[in-house]
Amino acid sequence: MDYSPLTALSPIDGRYASKVDKLRPIFSEYGLLRYRVIVEIKWLILLSNCNEIYEVPKLSRDSEQFLTAIIDNFSEQQAQRIKEIEKITNHDVKAVEYCLKEQFKNCPELLNISEFIHFACTSEDINNLAYGLMLKDGLGQVIFLQMELLIEQIQDLAHRYQQISMLARTHGQPASPTTLGKEMSNFAYRLILQYEKIKEISIYGKINGATGNYNAHQVAYPEINWLELSHNFITQLGLSWNQYTTQIEPHDYMGEIFHGISRFNSILLDFCRDIWGYIALGYFKQKVIENEVGSSTMPHKVNPIDFENAEGNIGIANAIFTYLAEKLPISRWQRDLSDSTVLRNLGVGFAHSLVAYQATLRGIQKLEAHQIQMDNDLEANWEVLSEAIQTVMRRYGIPEPYEKLKQVTRGKKITLPHLQEFISSLDLPLDTKERLLKLTPHNYIGYAAQLAKEI
Repeated sequence: MDYSPLTALSPIDGRYASKVDKLRPIFSEYGLLRYRVIVEIKWLILLSNCNEIYEVPKLSRDSEQFLTAIIDNFSEQQAQRIKEIEKITNHDVKAVEYCLKEQFKNCPELLNISEFIHFACTSEDINNLAYGLMLKDGLGQVIFLQMELLIEQIQDLAHRYQQISMLARTHGQPASPTTLGKEMSNFAYRLILQYEKIKEISIYGKINGATGNYNAHQVAYPEINWLELSHNFITQLGLSWNQYTTQIEPHDYMGEIFHGISRFNSILLDFCRDIWGYIALGYFKQKVIENEVGSSTMPHKVNPIDFENAEGNIGIANAIFTYLAEKLPISRWQRDLSDSTVLRNLGVGFAHSLVAYQATLRGIQKLEAHQIQMDNDLEANWEVLSEAIQTVMRRYGIPEPYEKLKQVTRGKKITLPHLQEFISSLDLPLDTKERLLKLTPHNYIGYAAQLAKEI
């Protein structure tokens, strides 16, 4: 059977292939090979700019342009050539080195220094930086943009519905009213906090040899400050330098990133479930899309499938991120290979997250507040004002206020006349009593509208 989106084993490369296209050049095998090529070439350029390494003269402008062109024009054909070489070497990073040497045959100046490709490097010097660049670009070019869009759309819901009163539910039971916008602002604020924390996490890299001590570097060129050179190289790549490693960069920062994204995703999952519930209550209507089918047998249905799809994909994404975060920082002694195959799955968690983000955004676009339904629920639950009444009774020293309201309201459906009769019987200042008599489930919302407005 030939490979196609129809025959793909994973839905990421099948059903959802078009939704994750932006991740494919970054997190695919092609992407990993491209980032390895970038690191190898930039390392060679750095060596050519180091005066102490006179065996690698400063490159001419033509040679630098030749190297830049290799990066800029890196294609699927070049990636395939590396894979062909790997079939012979059975070593993926060495295959990159050999492929570059092949290309250097077209540039005599570079051919003369071709043995300085991968100079003093272990494979993990290249790999850790390639994965670091991969994460930097995947987050910066795709994931962060989607996170920002989600936050903006949920903030828009908060602002749009800031004044629409809504019955709250704690433990699923009627509780002190809020506004629909305020409930949206809660999620926007939580997502903002996690997004900002993720953006603050540094992406680290190292290029210090087989066990992290620059052993070969120092023997070959003892006059060079390799610590300083390593620091400069990694920061020039836009990464943070990790001075203390074994053969591998320990991936601790990856654990931070994956845990952070999992928290962001969990908040979004909470949002999707709440929206699902509000749709079920009738607080939100969903815009009908012509020619869409809600059920194969019930023509009337408009299902909240986008939020359900997001929930499922977040679950898979978080399961992967949790494993990555727990596994990757652990390596036996100075290095074992168990992280290698795991790292190749970085894109899977991001892909499922991206599918979830897009599904949530689609769902949000279909939402329309159903104020009549919310008003009806508020009108049917006057007992929620008991919190306010007993709190005012406490202020004015009326004994056992909670108990008195409990006797009147607990487990009962209370109407406006019931509450008016109770309030009128209280020994309260006249202006206070009048204020309580004007209270309704619709206007008993505290600062909810203001909080939604200010998010």
